[in-house]
Amino acid sequence: MLEDFTRIGRRLFSEHLVGGNFGNMSVRAEEGYFITKTGSYLDADPAQYVLMPLNGRVTPGASSEWRVHTAVYNASNHQAIVHAHPPYAVALSLVSDVDIVTIDSEGRLLAPEIQVVEGPCGSQNLADVVAEGLKSAHIVIARGHGTFAAGCDIDQAYLYTSLAEHCCKVLYLTKTYR
Repeated sequence: MLEDFTRIGRRLFSEHLVGGNFGNMSVRAEEGYFITKTGSYLDADPAQYVLMPLNGRVTPGASSEWRVHTAVYNASNHQAIVHAHPPYAVALSLVSDVDIVTIDSEGRLLAPEIQVVEGPCGSQNLADVVAEGLKSAHIVIARGHGTFAAGCDIDQAYLYTSLAEHCCKVLYLTKTYR
């Protein structure tokens, strides 16, 4: 798992899906889930993470978005979550009053509509709306904040993060050149 966190963290940085020490990742475990530490750099070697229980008690050092991860795991069967700050996805979430409808072939196939949710960063309100959105999807965008992607493993959660940014970039570029 440590190697997966580092590998995916490096991909997120290399694709400009996160910057600085923004974003976080988690993977479900038998005793709860492992989540990256607050303020940690996702491309650090070795990745820094802590074990969180699913009962809502906070492990010192856990990411500030632990509420979202806990809510998603308690509401779904997802096994991993990636939270990133992809610039095109964030930008489109700020200028659109509706969910994002993808137009490219990959988006139409894997995420034809991406729900845009709202709530203050790190809040229970954000946790509730993200968990509700991820019950029936793999990706949501928190308005002005970033993506939350979930899947059967960290690779699938990363894939949906990258997909959302790709779809939003295509939308942006096609609107720019019309």
